[in-house]
Amino acid sequence: MNRRQFLKAASLIPGVTLLTLGNTGWAARMNETDAGRKRLIVVFLRGAVDGLNVVVPHGESAYYDARPTIAIPARGGDAVIDLDGRFGLHPALAGLAPLWQEHSLAFVHACGSPDATRSHFDAQDYMESGTPGVKATPDGWMNRLLATLPGAHAPTRGVSFGPTLPRIFSGKISVANVAVGKAAAQPMPLDRPVVSAAFDRLYRGDDPLSRAYREGQQTRRQLLAELKQDMEAASNGAPPAGGFGQIADEAARLMARDQRIQLAFLAVGGWDTHVNQGAATGQLANHLRPLGDGLARLARNLGDAYRDTVIVVLSEFGRTVRENGNGGTDHGHGNVMWVMGGAVRGGKVYGNWPGLSEENLYQGRDLAVTTDFRDVIGTILAQHLQLNGQQLSRVFPGFRGTPAALNIV
Repeated sequence: MNRRQFLKAASLIPGVTLLTLGNTGWAARMNETDAGRKRLIVVFLRGAVDGLNVVVPHGESAYYDARPTIAIPARGGDAVIDLDGRFGLHPALAGLAPLWQEHSLAFVHACGSPDATRSHFDAQDYMESGTPGVKATPDGWMNRLLATLPGAHAPTRGVSFGPTLPRIFSGKISVANVAVGKAAAQPMPLDRPVVSAAFDRLYRGDDPLSRAYREGQQTRRQLLAELKQDMEAASNGAPPAGGFGQIADEAARLMARDQRIQLAFLAVGGWDTHVNQGAATGQLANHLRPLGDGLARLARNLGDAYRDTVIVVLSEFGRTVRENGNGGTDHGHGNVMWVMGGAVRGGKVYGNWPGLSEENLYQGRDLAVTTDFRDVIGTILAQHLQLNGQQLSRVFPGFRGTPAALNIV
């Protein structure tokens, strides 16, 4: 067997990594396994996913009043998947329903950052640094977490799956970066070509109305092109949801094989749905389906390691309660956080639901934040990774929350 054949064969053996020994030799070494090692995977939905259409308050009439064209129906063929009689899951996330039924999936609604910014870039920075409102924080909370965890540190203890190292993992502790998929932006159906062509033919004359129509169309196309650029920029280089299944598969295979990986981060873009968001079908549904199926595959492909793993899905902020004139939603405030894993007390929607009545909306337009995202993560760090209060304060400096009160793991 030559060197190439050996390397190929050894790479297929679970639990084996290859170490180079100078320029002419190599050796195969078994991974240092620790069956009891607890793991945390963070999935960031860049662009601000619409949490109200992910976990739908289908028992509340105000939701349907505010969303005449994009609400998910409570009954019928495209209805929500009922969770508890009060909330329901978007039908495109049907792949996650078995995890809910087996109580390894939970949600925390009206959750998010206490900072009021509606800037994607600032909100993502605050959520990744773990210090909302403080721009001077030099490192990310997952890097500080690595520094806090006991035991020897190696670059493979924390792994980021994506083209570049994210803010959340920036800091003094070395982190492995694994490029996966393609960070290509998906085209967005801003206008229906058939309808547009018909109106172009109707108003092709030289009369004032036709000239006004053409000028308006040109202006609209320019504005929508600029908006599309902004929406793609909000993804911050993260690949679109359509490729999440491939990323999840690669992450699961690597983590199942190498027990030294304890923290992992994945990002998915394309959630800034200002235009043509859709309801049970459409743009948002087309993003949610591969995300949900990919998360289900991630849980399944982790195998026995899923019992000791918690997966957190979060986004920088939510969307407005009311739909806008373009059949979409704008930047909001409160959102929903997803929590999965073998140790999760699932089958429940956690959090203090404020309701969607006018007097309870944040700034008269958004779902209010009643649970700080650091309370949710702090609960996981305290109860799953066994961090004490002093260690938690190093991960989230200046935060005085009550993570244990959630009792989600």
